[in-house]
Amino acid sequence: MLSAESAAVIRATLPAVGGALDEITTRFYGAMFRDRPELLDGMFNRGNQASGAQRRALAGSIAGFATALLDDPDTRPDTLLDRIAHKHAAVGVTDDQYTIVHKYLFGAIAEVLGDAVTPEVAAAWDEVYWLMAGALIGREARLYQDAGVEPGKVWRQWTVVERRVETPDVVSFLLRPADGRPAPRARAGQYVSVRVRTADGVHQLRQYSLSSDPGGDLRRITVKRVAGTATTPDGEVSGLLHEQVREGDELALSAPFGDVFLDDPADATAPVTLVSAGIGGTPMAGILAHLQALGSTRPVLVLHADRSPADHALRADTRRLVERLPNARAVFWYERPGPEEPEAREGLMNLDGIEVPADSAVFLCGSLPFMREVRAQLLRAGVAARSIRYEVFGPDLWLPGPAA
Repeated sequence: MLSAESAAVIRATLPAVGGALDEITTRFYGAMFRDRPELLDGMFNRGNQASGAQRRALAGSIAGFATALLDDPDTRPDTLLDRIAHKHAAVGVTDDQYTIVHKYLFGAIAEVLGDAVTPEVAAAWDEVYWLMAGALIGREARLYQDAGVEPGKVWRQWTVVERRVETPDVVSFLLRPADGRPAPRARAGQYVSVRVRTADGVHQLRQYSLSSDPGGDLRRITVKRVAGTATTPDGEVSGLLHEQVREGDELALSAPFGDVFLDDPADATAPVTLVSAGIGGTPMAGILAHLQALGSTRPVLVLHADRSPADHALRADTRRLVERLPNARAVFWYERPGPEEPEAREGLMNLDGIEVPADSAVFLCGSLPFMREVRAQLLRAGVAARSIRYEVFGPDLWLPGPAA
């Protein structure tokens, strides 16, 4: 609960702070990594730092949380907090790191805004920070407890029992716990972090969705090689996994986390709609496999868009699972159709003529532009905003849109 005094100050200063957040977060990360370089070893992804994605995600979460407190001071934005807490737990964030972040973040605020940061302004934003941090600390403690791990100690060695090339830039790895103990509990749609040691000795990590049924002791992740652009580097983790990891090797995986998952008791009957593009089809494959393993009779609609059938990772798996589910059907869109999928539609995903059940639980995954566009189409089709759940690969830049 934000105090009335602080709410007035935050409301007055949010435009100035929000407008300067990019510079504030740039200076924050620069100072923190200068003094605490160990945080780049196994905690923060260097690619996300180089691209600015992590900086934008932090700025967006601060502004989003502050705005939510102003809109309703007596409540907290649970969806935002849950998403961040799962991301934090998947990389092993601990309570003491919030104090480190506070020191450098507020140092950056003072440096950028100067004399505008009066004691009253500093106190109000301090209250916002600790309201957010306290909520996250509590959520992360519960996540660690539910996962059966100590705070921050989320890593476990897994052995690669099979490596399968899915497309020219996508590879799947089937894994088993290296210590012989049972695999941790996971829900269909969740992800794990993978931590690898790079050529310079620094550990880097990345999250990958579980692309198989999470029941049992075998888990699969499906990895797309991230190609750099003129302004961003190649993906370090995906490149290393593609180039170096083979059957018999070991990988460090976190316990499973993620707030977007299918909670599917055996007697569930509500329709499920899985909407994805590109590598966003990986969590959908895991959800389909889970439904098939349960013997589910729920109506299932699978909608996927890709460049071509040859680029569609897990296409054959998806088709096979749809055929095994008694009330499932799939519609694919390809920018370059091929004979492998003669009934596929050409072009980008367009839901005109697609009957999406209004009472369906919708899972959405793909690039941010794709999800914004398709989410708007789903809303126009009568699907309630509260029924649409989405997963973002990488730092969460949030998903603004109608009826958000």
